[in-house]
Amino acid sequence: MAKVEMKVEGITGGAPLSAAGSDSSCEAGCSERHSHHSEQTKNNLITRLNRIEGQIRGVKGLIEKDTYCDDVLNQIAAIQSALNGVGKLLLEGHMKSCVVERIESGDHEVIDELLVTVKKLMK
Repeated sequence: MAKVEMKVEGITGGAPLSAAGSDSSCEAGCSERHSHHSEQTKNNLITRLNRIEGQIRGVKGLIEKDTYCDDVLNQIAAIQSALNGVGKLLLEGHMKSCVVERIESGDHEVIDELLVTVKKLMK
């Protein structure tokens, strides 16, 4: 059976998150909250997610071809790492924009919300 190798872009290769020039906001009191992602950040995240989607299809193909289990497991680990990278970028942007804004506006409940989210990400 042929060994298939898929590479994952590291978290350091992505564009930094920035709230500058953004029209959307997730201020406290809004009935609908939005992110502060620039177009560059959104494109970076979508590119990463498209790559992950391709990797998942690749793993499905490996399983269909009865590829050696260890090779499949290594690809799954790469996918998990790539998803963690997307999560880290989103968390960084959220903390630098939404969380800061809500704390500055006096909404300290955002801290509990953030703690719940971080616990979920750390599972």
